[in-house]
Amino acid sequence: MTQTHSPAVLISAERLAKLIQLSGPLLVLDCRHSLADVEAGFRAWQAGHVPGAVHVHLDQQLSGVMTGRNGRHPLPDAAEFVASMQQLGWQPNTPVVAYDDAGGLFAARAWWMLRAVGGANVCVLDGGIQAWQAAGGALEYTQSIGKAVPPEQAATQFANMPLVTVDEVIRNLAQPKFLVVDARSADRFAGENETLDPVGGHIPGAQNRFCRDNLAASGCFKPVEKLRAEWMGVLNVQGRQWQPNEVVHQCGSGVTACHNILAMEHAGLTGSSLYAGSWSEWCSDPSRPVAVGSA
Repeated sequence: MTQTHSPAVLISAERLAKLIQLSGPLLVLDCRHSLADVEAGFRAWQAGHVPGAVHVHLDQQLSGVMTGRNGRHPLPDAAEFVASMQQLGWQPNTPVVAYDDAGGLFAARAWWMLRAVGGANVCVLDGGIQAWQAAGGALEYTQSIGKAVPPEQAATQFANMPLVTVDEVIRNLAQPKFLVVDARSADRFAGENETLDPVGGHIPGAQNRFCRDNLAASGCFKPVEKLRAEWMGVLNVQGRQWQPNEVVHQCGSGVTACHNILAMEHAGLTGSSLYAGSWSEWCSDPSRPVAVGSA
């Protein structure tokens, strides 16, 4: 498997500081969030953020309306998402840096969505706000809201990043054409300690790669070569080496799956897909099969 060179998906705190000093076009998104307290991220932004950063809410700008059958964080309408980003000053060529305080678990969702609607220069702050402060970065306390820009032709689909539907995942069970990789923790994958969804377990045939395994102890992403070697191991299943474009990522609700996509892209393993509905959509229909255990 040859390594593919792709646009940078991570940015260091030092590099971000230089971009801010240049005072050029730049949109910084504070994506902090807590599943246990959905307003915690906004309060954290109010309490101090990277200078110029605007807060984006996972349940509002980065998710659509739940129907009970489409997962806990369904993708919003693409045109509505683009319009909300334009209200913050975004255009397809605007440099964007997204960050959180969870190793990029939520910022990766914003990264994926902006890439999917044509964002040409979108990065995640490696190490998040902790890395920013550790590098001497100051916090800002004014409540920036961004600067709206004249709307351009809005994207109507998340077309620039590959997506698969639940029906495609169902068909894949009988004749596997892609490898499903589940980003949840090993216990939830196995069907244990499930607290977020009504059913525990995983999609039959899926492999498990906990998203936090992409991170070093520092909270930054592991070095490229280590990350690449680990992912090559994940994609080697019973002697078959799956190619990056044969991989579909899912998690509980389509959020942390984006972290695994980001990690693969950072490692030069490009072209994998997202199953946005993920486990919360899959398990909403009792007719869909459920596997438990570590395999």
